[in-house]
Amino acid sequence: MKLQKFVLAGTATALAISAGAAFAQFQNAEKAIEYRQSVMTIINTHFGRIGAVVKGAAPYNKDDVSKNAEIVAMMSTLPWQAFGPGTEGGKAKPEAWSDNAKFKAAADKMQLAVIDLNKAAQSGDLESIKKSFGAAGATCKGCHDDFKKK
Repeated sequence: MKLQKFVLAGTATALAISAGAAFAQFQNAEKAIEYRQSVMTIINTHFGRIGAVVKGAAPYNKDDVSKNAEIVAMMSTLPWQAFGPGTEGGKAKPEAWSDNAKFKAAADKMQLAVIDLNKAAQSGDLESIKKSFGAAGATCKGCHDDFKKK
């Protein structure tokens, strides 16, 4: 758990340092919205592939689950830079900006959960994968409930 917090803290620090440059990379709010929605689509696709295995709709293949979990973990660090000032809109509720501390806490919680999922996937223990998948999915749902328009 300490390693996870260290990794997340390092990622958050790197993102904070580059935040000004990251926000500047988007020509306008529409480009930021397009970026974060694209990242979320990729996360959803690979998370869904793991979900199919967890639900028994697809056969378990350790390598496939492992690769998908790695992609989800890596991609989970990306969308947050596209939620800076002046990037309001899209499917995000205004609360992502007006209650930014809660939004950031939800993003951090999700990142920790997908790190756990990735660790479980790398171990190959399907029961651990199922448990971690459920926890990660709950963080996604919680954030969507609070910060995504229906």
